[in-house]
Amino acid sequence: MMPLYMADTGEENIIRHVGGSPEMKKHLEDMGFTAGGAVTVLNTIGGNLIVKVKESRVAVSREMAAKIMI
Repeated sequence: MMPLYMADTGEENIIRHVGGSPEMKKHLEDMGFTAGGAVTVLNTIGGNLIVKVKESRVAVSREMAAKIMI
């Protein structure tokens, strides 16, 4: 397992675990980051990531991406 921010751009990955505080975990799950779901890094801008999750484009900070394990 590795954090989402280490994923290669354009490669689809499966989310293995979503961590963090209960509030952070709920926020990420509400955005579509759930274990077993697919996620693709589309672009990295200044450490922040643009990702595709559940047919939506979402921007996440590097801090949030560190909580999402693939």
